[in-house]
Amino acid sequence: MEVPAKFAFPFEPYGIQEAFMHNLYSAIEGGQMGIFESPTGTGKSLSLICGALTWLQDYEEKQRNELEALLSIKQEIKKYISRYAFVEPDWVQQFVKQKKVDEELKKIEDEKILREKREARLEQLRGHVRPKQRRDKRKLFKDASLDFKMRLEADSLTNENGDAHEDEVILEEYHSDDESLLQGRDEEDNVEDEQITKIFYCSRTHSQLTQFVREVQKSPFGESTHLISLGSRQNTCINEAVKRLSSLSLINDRCLEMQRSKSEKRNKDGEKSSKMTKQCGCPFYKQDSLHLLKDRALIDVQDIEQLVTQGKQTKACPYYSSRLAVPAAQIVVLPYQMLLHKSTRESCGVKLKGQVVIIDEAHNLLETISNIHSTSVNGLQLTCAYSQLSQYQERYHNRLKAKNLMYIRQILFILSAFIKVLGGKVGQIASEQEVSKNETRLQTINDFLFDSHLDNLNLFKVVKYCQRSKISMKLNGFMEKYQPQVNHAADKVNKKNPSWALSRFLTEISQSKDNVSDSDKSEAESPAFPRSSPLMQIESFLEALTNSDRDGRIVITQQPLLSNCSVRFILLNPSVHFSEIIREARAVILAGGTMQPVNDFKEQLFKAAGVPEQRIREFSCGHVIPPKQLLPIALARGSSGTELDFTYQKRDQPQMMSELGRVIYNVCNLTPGGVVCFFPSYELERTVHAYWEKEGFLNKMAAKKKIFREPRKSNQVDRILREYSACIERHASGGTSITGAVMFCVVGGKMSEGINFSDNLCRCVVMVGLPYPNIRSPELKEKMEYLNATMPRTPDGQTPGQLHYENLCMKAVNQSIGRAIRHQADYAAILLLDQRYLKANVQSKLPSWICKHLQNIQRFGPTVSALRKFFADNQ
Repeated sequence: MEVPAKFAFPFEPYGIQEAFMHNLYSAIEGGQMGIFESPTGTGKSLSLICGALTWLQDYEEKQRNELEALLSIKQEIKKYISRYAFVEPDWVQQFVKQKKVDEELKKIEDEKILREKREARLEQLRGHVRPKQRRDKRKLFKDASLDFKMRLEADSLTNENGDAHEDEVILEEYHSDDESLLQGRDEEDNVEDEQITKIFYCSRTHSQLTQFVREVQKSPFGESTHLISLGSRQNTCINEAVKRLSSLSLINDRCLEMQRSKSEKRNKDGEKSSKMTKQCGCPFYKQDSLHLLKDRALIDVQDIEQLVTQGKQTKACPYYSSRLAVPAAQIVVLPYQMLLHKSTRESCGVKLKGQVVIIDEAHNLLETISNIHSTSVNGLQLTCAYSQLSQYQERYHNRLKAKNLMYIRQILFILSAFIKVLGGKVGQIASEQEVSKNETRLQTINDFLFDSHLDNLNLFKVVKYCQRSKISMKLNGFMEKYQPQVNHAADKVNKKNPSWALSRFLTEISQSKDNVSDSDKSEAESPAFPRSSPLMQIESFLEALTNSDRDGRIVITQQPLLSNCSVRFILLNPSVHFSEIIREARAVILAGGTMQPVNDFKEQLFKAAGVPEQRIREFSCGHVIPPKQLLPIALARGSSGTELDFTYQKRDQPQMMSELGRVIYNVCNLTPGGVVCFFPSYELERTVHAYWEKEGFLNKMAAKKKIFREPRKSNQVDRILREYSACIERHASGGTSITGAVMFCVVGGKMSEGINFSDNLCRCVVMVGLPYPNIRSPELKEKMEYLNATMPRTPDGQTPGQLHYENLCMKAVNQSIGRAIRHQADYAAILLLDQRYLKANVQSKLPSWICKHLQNIQRFGPTVSALRKFFADNQ
């Protein structure tokens, strides 16, 4: 398809928007991998919507035309055959007919023989098995990897000691590892298979997705597009009894548990029927209501909040209704995690074959993929899981089948191995165990498995068992059923005398929960006793261990107490999990306001996944603001002529902090409205603030602007921002010596991303130094070594590891300075304080719309003049 000359747009687009849509259309049509950069305030979301939906509209029209052409050809062929078809002789037709009859008779005869054999076998079994008789088969089972023997009681016809109310926490029979476990499949996987061509749009936060949906509503495609928003149960559940649970994992478990709940069918006399009917325990999970809400959701473009409101009105679950709508939707809006995590993607019915994937706010995509697939467990989780699973095994030993017992023993062996690696002992409380070592060490996956004596275990089978048997969910139900008695018993588990803890546990669970004392309740609900099963987190770690040896590393951290020790898997190669998306999707578009430097995306995501250079398309546009509304300055020296050098060795020297204080005071004196100042770390911000307070710099600044500091706690951010905004609005009219406020922030903190400092909230953004990450970090060092070993050097001879290190720094810088200038009428100055910003290799990693206007100034005097003129021209 040719790129259209005009795109449907709600108003006359800017030139950069037309270029954006033109390149986006071409990238999707050509099946390319795109990296698109469009600064905040240039209408990026609207350009994505109109460009992508124009392509989808044209593609659907092309498919309709091709289908009509094929149907027309088919009709012509039928006419030709009916006119000139060769008529077979009668004897040929009779032979074919007789052959079909013979085949059908043989099939019926084979089925009859098979049925007779099956009935004979059943009759033989009935003669050997009498009602209420237990077939007691004893056999020795030896596992090569664990070298233990288990006594099994199999094929029980009845269970005299079983409790009918405990069926929900008993593991179902696990069949051969090569067979599908139909009993363990989720009902939620029952989604339609047919998929139309669609666009999957994902972003980082729930609010960003909501904003995108509202942009679709206002676009020319708002009334003709079928859009569905996917979200977690935490955001979409309307069952108050489930929604008020403390964590997402508990909400997920409770939802699935309610789907599987069984109710007893009774006859007219009130007696139990022999048959059990499956009925969901959630009143909002009804097929008729789900399909009704699905249809309503597809008729009108709705965000998550609107979908939830519709769900409450129709008494239908928005979570499952939205999933039912995925096959028929043209746009599917979903968060990062649902797209980037394979098992989550599959469970949501997201099929990417031949589809278009757009990932917005993709500047942190590499780190996001690594974080999603990196996981850790601590000593407390390991000891709790071992204790809980041991008690679960002891209680239900006679009711569990051979396969379940075998895998439970294997999991217990794995847990004990992890505890020993951390320096602990099995069967003792983690918070009371002291560890002799206090160190952090890093290992390859193979070395870790060898040292843990797990190298002869098939972890793939263990992970597969955990996923199919839902053992963590069963264990969680077991814990909830007997909480807090299980926790109390778990404290007393002793490896040398496990029967003692079990006997006490069995005694306690026979008592009513209402008799539990308040002290026990508070103990059980404390953070040291997690209500959800820690085995869930351990399963994620086991799955991580199935990665290739070169793609990840294990970090073992030992501290004085076992409860504080941890073992962590870090992913070094994000492309290993992104490559499947690239292989299946027609096109993948990474978009963001600041994507520079793009080298990491090209090398670590696309090329590492096998994408050739010619299939990668880059697009970067300037800003819509006129040049006079932007003043970027790289400053080398302060007001006294001291060189600004905020390297780690010099940044906390008194002379450097004093020079910085003088610069910031002058900036506050010159700038109307708000000043936002970014420090490389919380540590430096605290050190500088304390020094300024002691030397009187803060008092001087406070005479011009009220001082605010970024809080460490997330729940305080909104309050600080409201106070900061109110202060600027209050003093905007003048009349006092205070002309606004100054906010001291930290790069990579809570205000460096996603915060909108528009208009007077930020007329000048100051960047203090370059925020290079800690080079001593074991994870960073291993990442750099991995890149050096797997990636080629740059044309100028720079190692890939060093390039990655610099790119991490500049990505953080670009995100921070991007908090200012949020729309076409906005204006702001950008002050980069460090002599290193004058270097060409650093400036090349700044956004192009900033770099081409950047002024390199050696002395502070010209900077004052430039700032004074800039603000005078724009006020």
